[in-house]
Amino acid sequence: MKPLKNSRRQILTGAAGLAGAAAGLSAGGLSAPAVARSARLWRMATSWPKNSPGPGRSAERLAERITLMSGAALRVEVFGAGDLLPPLEVFDGVAGATVEMGHSAAFFWRGKMPASVFFTAVPFGLTPDEHAAWITQGGGQGLWDELYGASGVKPFMAGNSGIQMGGWFTREIGSLADLQGLKFRIPGLGGEVYRRLGATAVVVPPGEIFAALQSGLVDGAEFLGPWSDAAFGFYKVAPYYYWPGFHEPNGTGECLINKAAFDALRPDLQAIVTVACAAEAAFALAEADWQNAQRLKWLVEEKGVQLRAFPPDVVDRARMETSAVLDDLAARDLMSAKILPSYRTALARAKEWSRVGRGAYLAARDG
Repeated sequence: MKPLKNSRRQILTGAAGLAGAAAGLSAGGLSAPAVARSARLWRMATSWPKNSPGPGRSAERLAERITLMSGAALRVEVFGAGDLLPPLEVFDGVAGATVEMGHSAAFFWRGKMPASVFFTAVPFGLTPDEHAAWITQGGGQGLWDELYGASGVKPFMAGNSGIQMGGWFTREIGSLADLQGLKFRIPGLGGEVYRRLGATAVVVPPGEIFAALQSGLVDGAEFLGPWSDAAFGFYKVAPYYYWPGFHEPNGTGECLINKAAFDALRPDLQAIVTVACAAEAAFALAEADWQNAQRLKWLVEEKGVQLRAFPPDVVDRARMETSAVLDDLAARDLMSAKILPSYRTALARAKEWSRVGRGAYLAARDG
């Protein structure tokens, strides 16, 4: 990744309106000595290899935006997975004030907070645009704040890898029977759905997926989309690439901030952090859509990847199991029981508009 140049125009590319507002807030007339006296350094731990395409770059851009827009009154230093904290312990590090800030994905915290999965992806659930509408307009942010606030963490949307692919497999999936006993790297609710389809769900940090496929620890793995997946080289050890990614229709990356540290910021710095996260959420989704289209073509035409659609019996059974998985989750966990009705209301509302809006248009465009 080329370093971003130190100009606001380039840092805020793709999010000029949002970030411009925050830049105005940061230009509050503080003199250089005043900025120096109030300067803070925050450390951001991430779940991603440093600068990896997709979420790794989101973390870098977020840090650079906050640092620049604040005139370095708030400087953010990024650490890749394992540099300060293990990739799946970022939330605990932020909650315990080991670091002030983190960048990760909510479904990684399912073991300690089952309801966290709603804030990344639900199988057959909200798409990126629909998810953002629920978070910002439908009460999702308040529920997210309540869930994480119990641990002293403030969450923000701060990136999005878009609709995901179904995953990489070392052998073809011709029917539901081919999933029986298959070891599949997949976190979140998608993992529970695959377990009910007969597979064994395995959670492996992103930086260890290639080795897991190569060694046979897993027979298949999902991560993100063609751009990020190609960068990790999964096609070298698993030639079959499946769609649709019904398990993960949204790819929100989250910024985690220690709530005490956030509350201690001046109001203008709080605004800068908030708007920088929103800017990255918008920019990253556009980047993912653009890069995924190019990389999918490259994988198929130049690397000989075998693009395959999941058999209908796999998709149909997964859809059926998803509803039961969600009901079971709500029955076991109080916060999930509180969040699920809000999520389902948002999904029902979004589906009708998406059907007559995006869906109908795309069908018409494709002929």
